[in-house]
Amino acid sequence: MPWMLGNILRNLFSRPATRRYPFKDIREPFSGTRGHIVFDVEKCTLCGACSRICPVNAIAVDKEKGELRYDPFKCIYCGNCVQTCPRQGVSQDGHFAPPAYGKTEEVYKIEKKAEEAKED
Repeated sequence: MPWMLGNILRNLFSRPATRRYPFKDIREPFSGTRGHIVFDVEKCTLCGACSRICPVNAIAVDKEKGELRYDPFKCIYCGNCVQTCPRQGVSQDGHFAPPAYGKTEEVYKIEKKAEEAKED
């Protein structure tokens, strides 16, 4: 028992090793952390490069309807869509996605710009 006395006194007068996460010390994610996918509809041209490279088909592009569909529950957050997008319209935030109550699919309406409509 005397061999534990030093450890007991050290723990009694020191700070706890854990953090009070939701209340204090929320730290920024490390560089290179793969968080949730963010789409910038202003930069998107509906080229479909992100949907072709996605290994789990979490992204679907419909040029006729002018929409981009993203299913975050299928996504494995590999970052291939971010690297493939030619206009940098897809980015990956370092923070994780908040918890969800139901499986919903994100739908983005993308309107063609005047100069792109002339090209078609």
